[in-house]
Amino acid sequence: MKNIQRYIWVLTLLLAACGQKKAAEDKAPQKTAGNLVQLTDAQFKNAGIVTARPEKHHMAEELRVSGKIDVPPQNIVSVSFPLGGYLKSTNLLPGMHVNKGDIIGVLEDQQFIQLQQDYLTSKARLGFLEKEYARQQTLNQSKASSDKLFQQTEAEYKSQQILLRGLDEKLKLIGVNAARLNESSISRQVNIYAPINGFVTKVNVNIGKYVNPPDVLFEIVNPDDIHLGLTVFEKDINKLAIGQEVLAYTNGNPAKKYRCKIILVGQDVEPDRSVQVHCHFEDYDRSLIPGTFMNATIETTADTAWALPEEAIVRYQNQQYVFVQKDQRIFEMQPVKTGAHAEGLVAIISGDENLSRQAFVTKGAYSLLMQLKNISEEE
Repeated sequence: MKNIQRYIWVLTLLLAACGQKKAAEDKAPQKTAGNLVQLTDAQFKNAGIVTARPEKHHMAEELRVSGKIDVPPQNIVSVSFPLGGYLKSTNLLPGMHVNKGDIIGVLEDQQFIQLQQDYLTSKARLGFLEKEYARQQTLNQSKASSDKLFQQTEAEYKSQQILLRGLDEKLKLIGVNAARLNESSISRQVNIYAPINGFVTKVNVNIGKYVNPPDVLFEIVNPDDIHLGLTVFEKDINKLAIGQEVLAYTNGNPAKKYRCKIILVGQDVEPDRSVQVHCHFEDYDRSLIPGTFMNATIETTADTAWALPEEAIVRYQNQQYVFVQKDQRIFEMQPVKTGAHAEGLVAIISGDENLSRQAFVTKGAYSLLMQLKNISEEE
């Protein structure tokens, strides 16, 4: 009975030892030679290795740049008022849309009253001088009055015409129609009108504030001619041309692409060796406002090439590598040269005619790199 128990105990120890040996074999990768790494079935499954052959793709070299949304100077209007005054009312808020001719504010001041008063007084005096001029002209022709008196009347009449004309232009500056002005329509208030269609971007005043002629009350932007201004470094300018397509996107929503076309390449090089490139949106989204920062990609050259997913490329010690499947669980790390990047793919530059028949690791390449380099360090 004791012999049977001893036999069972020895058999248990042998089975446990075999299990530990098998577990150790499953755990440790086996390097066979050079840059080869061999995986067990369990390691292969855990690493999530996926292989694929290169495929031909239409690859375009992409230039990645950044910039911001801008509008030409003629589409930005800073609204000020030629005479000082107190802001009586306004309902503007940044982001509001206004049409040309809308009342966007009301100012009041005693000088508005004085200007209208001066105009009506001058107009009345001009009527008197006009009649006096006609009377003196008749008298002078019959020699009933002297030439000097006629000339003096003529000078006063023409001076009053000039004065009235000047006051008329001043009233136009503050938006008052002199033709409709009379003694019963004098007002201490004048309206401020929107000079263009657009969106309000700045409101710099509040009700009750006194504004001077140089002060900017509001800023209005017309987005009809909005464009994207990109910063491109001098070394890449020769790759660009008018009409090239651009894909732009914001940091907040990089998945949504906006198609643009280059309309102007700047001729001035900034101190940081950059040049401004202007693009038009093919279909402008009004949610994009001037000043919004955007990234963009520009296709510069296009060609058909063998390509792999970007995940297939690993970087180690400032070089690029791929893993090629040599056997069912054996992979070899090989240096590689890459070309254009586009839509998650990268072109492979190689003179190997057998490139299309080789299986490359497209997922799990970095796991192989870590296992291979760990083995090298241990040895």
